[in-house]
Amino acid sequence: MRTLGGDDSAEPGRTVGVEEEFLLADAHTGAPAARAGAVLGATGRDLAGGTVLQPELFSSQVETASGVCTALSELDAQLVAARERLAAAARPADLRVLAAGTPPLPGSARPAVSAGDRFERVARTYRAAVADYQACGLHVHVGLADRELAVAVLNHLRPWLPALLALSVNSPLHLGSDTGYGSWRMVQQSRFPGSGVPPQLRSAADHDEQIAKLVDCGVLVDPAQSFWLARPSPHLPTIEFRVADTAITAREAVAQAALCRALVRTALAELRAGREAPPVRDQFARAAVWCAARDGLAGYGVHVSRECRLPAPDLVSELIERAAPALAETGDLQRVRSVVSELVRHGTGAQRQRAAAAAGVPELLDLLAAGADSRTERGAHA
Repeated sequence: MRTLGGDDSAEPGRTVGVEEEFLLADAHTGAPAARAGAVLGATGRDLAGGTVLQPELFSSQVETASGVCTALSELDAQLVAARERLAAAARPADLRVLAAGTPPLPGSARPAVSAGDRFERVARTYRAAVADYQACGLHVHVGLADRELAVAVLNHLRPWLPALLALSVNSPLHLGSDTGYGSWRMVQQSRFPGSGVPPQLRSAADHDEQIAKLVDCGVLVDPAQSFWLARPSPHLPTIEFRVADTAITAREAVAQAALCRALVRTALAELRAGREAPPVRDQFARAAVWCAARDGLAGYGVHVSRECRLPAPDLVSELIERAAPALAETGDLQRVRSVVSELVRHGTGAQRQRAAAAAGVPELLDLLAAGADSRTERGAHA
């Protein structure tokens, strides 16, 4: 398989790759279905372009990992193909693949932890905090082989992570209950040590020392684990964004990836110009993440630099303004503006889930499964 999202020979901040996590559910009731092994066995796992299909923490979850891409059209094609492959493998088993950040409907039994020593260590370490954590996220990797540079870039990303979350909220329902939040996944993630916006880091050595100490303290299972919303990847030459909920559509996932790449490229430009990252106080970073998780684009958020409340769409507009030059440079500005405009007009994934749920379980499953197999989406935007 090609190395996801990174290539030592590529221009820094040019390559991008995406991991998407999905839920398996009974096709009729929407109950979580612990059938990942059967579905993955029917997919053949590897797809063209280096995409890989693999298990996740619980047996009710599956994950796709794209190959390295430079053009968003290439990334879009890989995400659509992976979603369709999973959906096709699930249908004969009377299952649907749901593109949601948390399981929206209840089941009769808790799915088992997937086989593997690391998954088992995670379950032992976090106990009840992870017992119902069937959370699904969208992880974006942007190629950046120099780890020292990656940490410097990471400091510049800190103010913008809450706005990325606000755009992506897609987990309002959890096991049959409306949580009142746009991203219940993010609330669940806040249970874990070191979650949220990463701290200001002095260097790659500072990063590695902090992670090593957290492992030594027994709060991370190994150096490859952290719960920060962005980090230098522990095993790839990339910066990894872990902020977004799984997107209902591949189109939204690609837009999130484009914004992440543009923020990295903007940070690189600022570093070349000698501009340091603006200070962000941790308390306001935490508040901004919490507000974004609660309301998405439907309410107010926290401006972490000005330390004040602003309408969430205004914060997203500021995000787009910051990323616009880099988006224009890669030819992606119109695509991103179009998707963001749709989210503001028609609602985030969380808002659309609530509207579908009000109409009934079949409507909710159709909404989430249509995104997972991407056939409806592709036709709508052909």
